[in-house]
Amino acid sequence: MTMQNLGNLADLFWTRVNETPEAPAYRQHDGGAWVDMTWAEAGRATARWQAAFVREGLKHGDRVAMCLHNRVEWVLFDQAALSLGLVTVPLYFEDRPDNMVWCLKDSGARLLLLEDAKQWPALRDQVSAIERVVCLNGATDRDGKIISLVDWLPREAQALSRSRAAADDLASIVYTSGTTGRPKGVMLSHGNILSNVVASMRAIPAHASDRFLSFLPLSHMFERTCGYYSAVWAGAQTVYARSISLLADDIREQQPTVLISVPRIFERIYAKMQEAMAPGSLKRRLFETACETGWRRFRGEAMLSDRLLWPVLKLLVAKKLYRRLGGRLRLIIVGGAAFAPHLARVFIGLGLPILQGYGLTETSPVLAANRVGDNDPASVGRALEGIQLRCDENGELLARGPNIMLGYWNNPEATAAMIDKDGWLHTGDLATMCGGSVTITGRVKDILVLSNGEKVPPSDAEQAILRDAAFEQVLLLGEGRSKLGLLAVSKIEDTAQLCARANAQLHNFPGYTRICHIARLAEPWTVENGLLTPTLKLKRNVIEQRFAREIEAMYAVSDVCCPTDERDGVA
Repeated sequence: MTMQNLGNLADLFWTRVNETPEAPAYRQHDGGAWVDMTWAEAGRATARWQAAFVREGLKHGDRVAMCLHNRVEWVLFDQAALSLGLVTVPLYFEDRPDNMVWCLKDSGARLLLLEDAKQWPALRDQVSAIERVVCLNGATDRDGKIISLVDWLPREAQALSRSRAAADDLASIVYTSGTTGRPKGVMLSHGNILSNVVASMRAIPAHASDRFLSFLPLSHMFERTCGYYSAVWAGAQTVYARSISLLADDIREQQPTVLISVPRIFERIYAKMQEAMAPGSLKRRLFETACETGWRRFRGEAMLSDRLLWPVLKLLVAKKLYRRLGGRLRLIIVGGAAFAPHLARVFIGLGLPILQGYGLTETSPVLAANRVGDNDPASVGRALEGIQLRCDENGELLARGPNIMLGYWNNPEATAAMIDKDGWLHTGDLATMCGGSVTITGRVKDILVLSNGEKVPPSDAEQAILRDAAFEQVLLLGEGRSKLGLLAVSKIEDTAQLCARANAQLHNFPGYTRICHIARLAEPWTVENGLLTPTLKLKRNVIEQRFAREIEAMYAVSDVCCPTDERDGVA
């Protein structure tokens, strides 16, 4: 497929439906069995959604929101809305109701699609502007605006109509974490996203014979661009995972060839592998030898002994992991957070085809990526075609290109702070560039990036926690980890109590901003002991270094006051 005659995202879908109508498009589990859908069937289903939107009287530019797990209905809603010039507002299914309310009110959404009618009561009284609520599973007559999907969709519709949306028309408002603790609405046009799909496919091509397995939230632009629109571009089949708790089974059974992932998944796999190998055992020594041998092979540093030993190590170690992941993976794209070097040595060393990329929601999202045959796991690769990257005098990475957002919805001040007068977007990340390859070295602002890709501004959360007098000083932790931790100077010794009180102060923050680990310290941080600047600001790096032992001990134990969440697990 080429860019000729493609002016918008709906054009991309329409062209795919008409080019390969009988090819497999989607697969999902209906509770009893896996059900397949061809591109032609997807097109006919989307036409019914188009007709339903038209019947609601929605106009070009109106916002429509959806809150679903990854499933084919997400695609049908999205494509029907985009084709009519509507603006989609995806919500995180696991988010708290108050954050959903914020996004719905800020966007001015007129229609809301929910997976379950049970979600509606927590929202009803605070989003009076919503005119229609459509529910996949169940509905109630108590509220005149709520209706089940079965009753909302017409039984039949005319053929899928082609979109008249322009490339610069607003396609979606995607809410991302802001420094105030409330999300900001990133405005992305059809052209923004479509250009990123094309550039991504030219850098790392997918094929019609590929099978994607989708499990990262479609409300996140990484999965949406790289796992949804790119699959449409390639004509590949997408399988929707049943749940995170069943992800390991789904990967093994559905045998994907392409996996869009975050580092957290490989952290979980690695942890399971470590648990299964006793320290000092033959099994562990064999595993470690395979990783190191494979890593030298990947780096082109293999010795004769490595070449002789590798076939045996591949059979005994690497192939077992490969089969665990379905046995057909040819491409794993990792993003959303940094891929730790020790994970790279293990999984790339064992032969997994992992490519790390980099981007932001504000850039649709991919800015740079490693390529097959040009893969340096210590970097995030080179800029995609059509994207300019440079570092300013302070080392901050700047980006310019057709994928840069239109701005923040209803927030011109934040837009101006993000994009300068010359059109350069300030990423907030520090970087170095060598031969076009980008290495991220830190952040201009103190933003914690969890291993699942969620971003948390620590200063805002810390200020909120300090509203409770039980805390004298606090430092939020979590960079590259699965969950947030807290160093707290307090006279209260009960850490479970401290954790609960800290979380009570974070009730207005996104759902993932929750303290799960805490270490209590008795001695205050002062200028005299070197932990505060003369202006009484926390020396974050110094504090983390000073209390490194306490931090590791804190994370070595189970969650203090938050139950284990299946969203964080995979194996």
